[in-house]
Amino acid sequence: MTAAQLPPVAPEVTATLVEDLSPRLRKRLDAAVTKLAARPTHRDGDTVTVAVDDDTELRLHAPGGVVATVDAITCGCLLAPACLHRAAAACAAPAADPPSEPVPDAAPELASAADPTLEPTRATPQQPAPDPAAQPATTPPDSTPLTTTPHATDSTPATSAPAPAPAPTSAPEEASPAQREAAAGLWSAGAAVLEAGVDGAGAVAQAALLRAAHTARLRQLPRAASAALSVVTLLRAARAGDPSYRTADLVTALAELLGTAHRVGTATGAELAAVRGRARRPYSPDGSLRLYGLFTEPVVTESGHGGARTWVATSDGRFCTVGDVAPGGVGRALGVADRTVRLGDTALTHRELGRAGLAVAGATVSPDGRLGAGRGVKAVTARGAAWTEPPLAALWETPPAEQAARALRSVSRYAEPDGGGSDLLFLDVGLLGAVRESGGACLLARCDGGPLVRLTVADDDPGLAHRDNLMLLATAPGMRLRIIGRLVPAQHPRLTLLACSHPTGEGTVDLGFDRLRRADLPGPGAPVHAAPPGSPGAESPLHLLERRVEQTVPAGRAALGLLGDVTAEARRLRHGGLPTAAGLLTALCASAAQRERDLFGRLLPADTDGFATHWLAAARYSAAVAESLCAAAWGPGPGNLTESPTGAATASRLAGTVSRR
Repeated sequence: MTAAQLPPVAPEVTATLVEDLSPRLRKRLDAAVTKLAARPTHRDGDTVTVAVDDDTELRLHAPGGVVATVDAITCGCLLAPACLHRAAAACAAPAADPPSEPVPDAAPELASAADPTLEPTRATPQQPAPDPAAQPATTPPDSTPLTTTPHATDSTPATSAPAPAPAPTSAPEEASPAQREAAAGLWSAGAAVLEAGVDGAGAVAQAALLRAAHTARLRQLPRAASAALSVVTLLRAARAGDPSYRTADLVTALAELLGTAHRVGTATGAELAAVRGRARRPYSPDGSLRLYGLFTEPVVTESGHGGARTWVATSDGRFCTVGDVAPGGVGRALGVADRTVRLGDTALTHRELGRAGLAVAGATVSPDGRLGAGRGVKAVTARGAAWTEPPLAALWETPPAEQAARALRSVSRYAEPDGGGSDLLFLDVGLLGAVRESGGACLLARCDGGPLVRLTVADDDPGLAHRDNLMLLATAPGMRLRIIGRLVPAQHPRLTLLACSHPTGEGTVDLGFDRLRRADLPGPGAPVHAAPPGSPGAESPLHLLERRVEQTVPAGRAALGLLGDVTAEARRLRHGGLPTAAGLLTALCASAAQRERDLFGRLLPADTDGFATHWLAAARYSAAVAESLCAAAWGPGPGNLTESPTGAATASRLAGTVSRR
């Protein structure tokens, strides 16, 4: 049995089942989850049955695809319903995504606060709504009652009444006490995971995170709740040995969780609205769209899914995608490229749409740009545009540095929600040849009006054409191409190459599907004046801090505390122009090693909050400096290998909270 074979379980269901276990059974929960994962399953409609043993069956009933109540998980053993099997099944199943509609049992006054576009219907918690029944009938609810002088008569001038006081200026909105309490619960659960590391963050710690996420969702903190669910998902992938798991992803998710929980208590106004976030939104109407195809790329995931995604642009420069991804791997990706797109009545395939156009009426678009294919969507084939014709030609007119800055905001680890944008870059380049790196060879090119850029393959799978096409292009130095690539954040300009103009000048090439031939390449082109291929330049010592931040996540605080003296690493950071990084590294390791004892020599509980704050400051700082170095590398001049003021300010603000906690 795999997690994918079980239906998603609501976070509050898993948390409740784990909380109801006795302390003795909680100690056995992780072993029970591992044992249950090896048992066979059977699906019958909305019910999945797991054979616990030869005589006992466990059933998960998921109407609508989600196990939404505790009673929906039943077990046939003698100890049910207080058995270990029900909690183990909930922990083995994937966590269900939060609903896109408003939560019915959430506080009404928080609904409008979570969505600034909604008109508030009652006062915020800081300004309780007045009760009309408790006020005199002659006084309007929001008016100031007029005062009269004793013995006043009808002849009293009207000016005897005092002038109404000016309307008070409303203070910036702050988080409610309930939201602060929910954020504190998220912080504590996240700090406990960081303290224990992946190896120690078992089902009980994950259940605490799920409970905190559910509470945050009820308190209208969807961004923090989503971050907590991401941490749980990545923890389970790490503990299960999932090949798609990356430690950097868990570092980002943990820092997003802790950072968002921390900001709830300090943010006000517009910043608070961004910290709260928005609930997951479905497709929204976008009227009529005129779309122009750009290219089609294969999609192959580590989980075994495969398909194709076609990128199109609107007449005003927005990007949308039409995708078809399902279980099937590379074989399905190659087959889907020649299937008809699921959009209206068009008969275009994905490959054809990448070079043609569409006129869409009743279009629906998701927040990340995916086009919906509902019944009300009408689409017909229309004329496309070449990359050298309007409106597509304008995409290549933006300077590379501006494109990189826009793409960097899109791929930022801690980008604000609904930031929009795309990670695609549109460049005119001259090829220089292949460059060998530690991870393999890449293609070096010179951007028109920009720096040297390294072009790498988007997918190394031999079934796709990426690798062969890149190596063939590397044999034609001097050739000029118009390319589309995806930004790879690094300390030097780097892209994954997705599509390019055909070397003959006729049409375009989807480098994941179309295979170039040597006959397509022209003869030796004019030499491109550029620096000889070599190393990208002096590397920043920032990796010394990034390495310690990542080491904390798998093994926890105790492992980092055993490192000993880090004076040499701090000295290298200072010599590299990163004094803030040196201070953060020293403080992080000192906090990890700090354990105080009482008068009898017994160890006192560790300061998990203080260590989590130091770690969060280091994680956010290193990410900010890495993005600053990436943006500087795309600039017209040499990159500045010193720390960014923004990153230093962020780190100082976070580290300054340690003394206040």
